[in-house]
Amino acid sequence: MKQLAEVRTLRVNRYMIIDEEPCKIMNITTSKPGKHGEAKARIEAIGIFDGQKRSVVHPVKHKVHVPLIDKRNAQVVALMGKNVQLMDMETYETFEMPIPDEFKSNLQPGNEISYLEALGRKKITRA
Repeated sequence: MKQLAEVRTLRVNRYMIIDEEPCKIMNITTSKPGKHGEAKARIEAIGIFDGQKRSVVHPVKHKVHVPLIDKRNAQVVALMGKNVQLMDMETYETFEMPIPDEFKSNLQPGNEISYLEALGRKKITRA
């Protein structure tokens, strides 16, 4: 899910959608308004799921999409090759995800992990 927000309300370490990809905002610089124009903001962000750097320039009154990020906890049920089976600690829903390289050694059945969900995609953030 996503909602609309004005560029001037965005803050560093929050999230926005650039090119249909949820991104974490790393830097925002604002220029002064010109003689006939309005102030513009340059936003530099990194994609949550792909790690790609992106930047956009918008007027400060422009509305952009902001993803609703759901941070959740899950328990490792089983390791299955390159995937891990997880069970959400609130809903008890089970699902599979690919194992990120940085967490390969930390995942053991029974361990609790943190993950985030945005726009129907999931990513492990802490193991």
